Amino acid sequence: MDGTTGPPGLGRVVVGVDGSPSAQAAAMWAAHEAVLRGRGLCLVHATDTDSVSPFFTPAQLAQPRRAGQELLDRTVAAVAARHPDLAVVTELDGGPPADSLRRAAALSGTIVVGHRGRGGFSSLLLGSVGLMAAAAATTPVVVVRGAVEPAETGTVLAAVRDENDLGCARAAAREALLRKVPLRLLHVWGTGPYTGVRTPLSNSEKSDAREHVRALAEVADRVREEFPEVALRAEGEKSHSVPGALVEASRHADLLVAGGRRAPGYLGPTLGRTTLTLLQHAHCPVELIPRHGPGHGSTS
Repeated sequence: MDGTTGPPGLGRVVVGVDGSPSAQAAAMWAAHEAVLRGRGLCLVHATDTDSVSPFFTPAQLAQPRRAGQELLDRTVAAVAARHPDLAVVTELDGGPPADSLRRAAALSGTIVVGHRGRGGFSSLLLGSVGLMAAAAATTPVVVVRGAVEPAETGTVLAAVRDENDLGCARAAAREALLRKVPLRLLHVWGTGPYTGVRTPLSNSEKSDAREHVRALAEVADRVREEFPEVALRAEGEKSHSVPGALVEASRHADLLVAGGRRAPGYLGPTLGRTTLTLLQHAHCPVELIPRHGPGHGSTS
């Protein structure tokens, strides 16, 4: 495989490596993804020394560059041992890691990061580089979670909130097509706190439920029309915790694809509550698709 051609809509795969076990797992996942796509793999290591270069000697600045190149060379060798025909390039950048990844991905690449960086703080469920890459990206970002060698479940899961998630569902269909597995579209809507008493649905609640089902059906119909070869099932459910329901569903997926929503009202890029919860707690890799159209600033 020469790594130069692949399905439309899927660019090259760019993965950040920093020497952590999480980044190593991300590199192996990214290599497999690149093979599936028939695209090349780009390994990026950022020394983040450009901003401090005036305060150090050339010899001091050369040390992190040497260490970074050695890390890239070791990662290339590890990838080649599993995928000897995969075209791999490396980039050693002096800028901040998240910026370096975005530059390497350009307009169509997919960024892949591990779920935790070298900092090792147990409370930092998502590493700062992964958080910044996911919050500010304009191309897809995959945060590799789950076991280092996960058991394949044979399903790609897409979280669909409304019609504006059609792009997310399309991306999930492409991933399912590559893996030759079924696609599950899941729409979860929130309910009020559980009181322990079951009561009949009011007319407004029934109308609300019909609207949720309609939105899911519209997305599902479009995906079936565009990807007739993908086995698809669409399911809707209500839950007291939308993030919790999606995290639980991720136990049974090889990949969870979701819209990368931003939370409004803050300075700088940040992530919505549901999106952040998935990146912190999902049981499988999570691919965030930049969301275009109304509602892209939702906190959900």
